[in-house]
Amino acid sequence: MNIEEVIGRIETLSIDASAKTNAIAWLNGSYDEATKSAIADMVANPNELNESFYRTLEFGTGGLRGIMGVGTNRMNKYNVAMATQGLANYVKASFPEITKPKAAISHDSRNHSREFAEIAAHVLAANGFHVYLFEALRPTPELSFAVRHFGCQTGIMLTASHNPKEYNGYKAYWEDGCQLTAPHDTNVIDEVLKIKDISDVLMDGHEDEIETIGEQVDQIYLNRVAQNALHPELIRKHHDIKIVYTPLHGTGITMIPRMLHQLGFTNVHIVEEQATPDGNFPTTPSPNPEEHAAMEMAVNLGRKIDADIVFASDPDADRVGVAVKRPDGHWMLLNGNQTLSMIIYYLVSQWKAMGRISGQEYVIKTIVTSELPGDIATRNGVKSFDTLTGFKWIGSKIREMEGKGIFIGGGEESYGYMIGDFVRDKDAVAACSMIAEIAAWAAEQGKTFFDVLVDIYMEYGFYKEGLLSVVRKGKSGAEEIQQMMKTYRENPPKAIDGSPVVCICDYKLHEATDLRTGEKKLLQLPTSNVLQFFTADGNKITVRPSGTEPKIKFYFSVKGQLAGKEQFDEVNDALDAKIEAIKKSLYLV
Repeated sequence: MNIEEVIGRIETLSIDASAKTNAIAWLNGSYDEATKSAIADMVANPNELNESFYRTLEFGTGGLRGIMGVGTNRMNKYNVAMATQGLANYVKASFPEITKPKAAISHDSRNHSREFAEIAAHVLAANGFHVYLFEALRPTPELSFAVRHFGCQTGIMLTASHNPKEYNGYKAYWEDGCQLTAPHDTNVIDEVLKIKDISDVLMDGHEDEIETIGEQVDQIYLNRVAQNALHPELIRKHHDIKIVYTPLHGTGITMIPRMLHQLGFTNVHIVEEQATPDGNFPTTPSPNPEEHAAMEMAVNLGRKIDADIVFASDPDADRVGVAVKRPDGHWMLLNGNQTLSMIIYYLVSQWKAMGRISGQEYVIKTIVTSELPGDIATRNGVKSFDTLTGFKWIGSKIREMEGKGIFIGGGEESYGYMIGDFVRDKDAVAACSMIAEIAAWAAEQGKTFFDVLVDIYMEYGFYKEGLLSVVRKGKSGAEEIQQMMKTYRENPPKAIDGSPVVCICDYKLHEATDLRTGEKKLLQLPTSNVLQFFTADGNKITVRPSGTEPKIKFYFSVKGQLAGKEQFDEVNDALDAKIEAIKKSLYLV
C-alpha cells in the first residue's frame, strides 16, 4: 500500500473536508497497518469514508457511543485509548492534590468490550492511576457502586447499552459514581481533542497498578441491594411466586439471579437460550427490552409456566423490561412509565404505611417521563423533581440534594430505575429485585401485578404515553434533525389535535412561555435542545434529538379517567387513538 497514493485519491473525493483531514491524519499517524489498509479500502466507498471520519465521537447523554470500526467517528481501540488519555489528563488536573488517582473499570458482553476495557486500564495505569478492573463482565450499576466504594476519582464502563450489536460505547463516571455532567463532560472532550495522534497516548508501564476485582465487591454490592427490601417477610411467605428472567445475552446473568436467590425467591426461571453472554445477541434482532422482539422468548416461557411476573435486562443490566399477565390470560408488556409508576407507588405507599415519611423525602423523574410518578409522590407528602433526560442528570440532582433530603427512588421512561442513592445510575439489579417484591406484595393481597397497575389508574388517573423515533442516519441526517428543531422553534404549532397550545417550554433558551398571557418564566434546568408543547386539554408533547443515536424523538403524554377495571380496554384504546391523532396533526404519520 502506497500511503501517498491513497492520500492523493482521498484529496480528490467529494466528501466532507473534515473527513479528508481526519483520514489523512490517521494515514500519516502512528496507527497499525490493518487500520491504514482499512482506510485505503474505504476510498472505493466515499460515503463510508465520510461517515467514518467526518467528526470525532462526542459524549452525549450516554457518553461515547458509535458503530465499531475504523475512523474518528467509530468505536475502536484508538478512540478508546485517546478518550481515556483525555479523561486521565482532566482527572489529574481536577485533583492535583492526589498523587495517585484511582479508577474503576467494567464492561458488558459486547464484541471488543473486554479488549477496550483492558486498553483503558493500561492507559490509566501508564498515567499514574491505580486501576480496579473487574475480572470479567459486570453490570453498569455495579461499576457506579465500585467508583464510590473504592473512593475513585473516575470510572469507565464499556457498553453500548441496548443498541444493536454493531455498536459499542464508553461511559465515563466522576467520583460520585454519576456519569459526567457539565462542565466535566465537555471538558473531557476538550482534552481528547487536544490529542492529535495515538502517539500522544501513554500506553505502557505501571501494569502492577491494575488490580483485578470481583467477588469482594460483588457481595458488598448485593448486600446493599438487599437492604432495599421493604417487606422481607412477604418475600419469605411468597418465595415460590413464578418469576421468569432473561439477561438477553448480557451482564445481568452475573448478578440478577444471584440477587433474587439471596432475597429468598426460589422459583426463578431463566431463559436458557439467552443466558450465555454473547455480543452477537443471536436470539434477538436487538437486545433492547423496550422492544417486543427482545421480550418474546421470556414471555413465551412465562405463558408456558403461568408465571407471576416476567422481566428482562439489557446487555449492561441497567434497563428493565417487564411483562404481566392480564385477567383474560393475555400477556402485556409494560412501558417504562408504567413500571416506574408501579415502583414509585410501592415505595411511597409503603414508606407512608411504615411511618417513614417526614417531608424530607423526594423522588426524581425526567421531563419526558409521565407525570404520574410525580403525582403519586406529591399526593403522599413526597417531593418530586424533574431533570433533563438521562440518568446523569438524576445523579446530579441527588448530589445537589445531599444533606437536604432523602432520595426514595426515581427513573425515566426509557426503562431505567433507581432505588436509593448508593448507585448513581439506573440499576436493573435493584429494579428487578423490587419488581419481584411488588409481585410478592400483590400476591399477599390476592392480586396480580396488573391488578395493582389498574388500582393506580383508578386512584390517580389513567396516564398513557407514546413515543415516536424518527431515524436520520449520518451527517446529512444530523443536519436534517437540526433543521426540524429549528422549524419547530421558529414556527411552533398553534394547535395540536384541535386543542390550542397554551404553553411552550424551550430548554435551549431556558424559557417557558404562557401563550394565553404572553408571560415568560425562567426554566431552572441546564441547557438542552428540547421543546415541549402543552395543550389546553392537558396533553404534553416533547420533541428531543437523541444524545446517543441518529434520531429525533417525539414523546406524547395524554390522560383519561378509569372508573372501573372493566373499562380498562375501552379507556386504553381511546388514549391510544388520541396519541395517533396527535401524531397525524403534527404530520408525523
